[in-house]
Amino acid sequence: MAANSIPYDPRFMEFDHWAALMCELYGAQNLEIPTHGTEWTGWAVGLMGIDIFTNEALPNPYLYDDWREWAQHSIGVVNSGV
Repeated sequence: MAANSIPYDPRFMEFDHWAALMCELYGAQNLEIPTHGTEWTGWAVGLMGIDIFTNEALPNPYLYDDWREWAQHSIGVVNSGV
């Protein structure tokens, strides 16, 4: 797996589970570990701010109503550049 690929498919997960897997995968980046009440858009902005994703042009999470749609688009952006 390349250093900045996203291997987790969010389609059959809840946000906190998918985000926790991302926190584990990118643990060195000190992402906020989600809780049941974590607002997904704020967490997504944090993901966009870590060094390995700053040049990836991840989509703005505030343009999406559904976190899975945002995550799918983000995966497509990141994985297409790998």
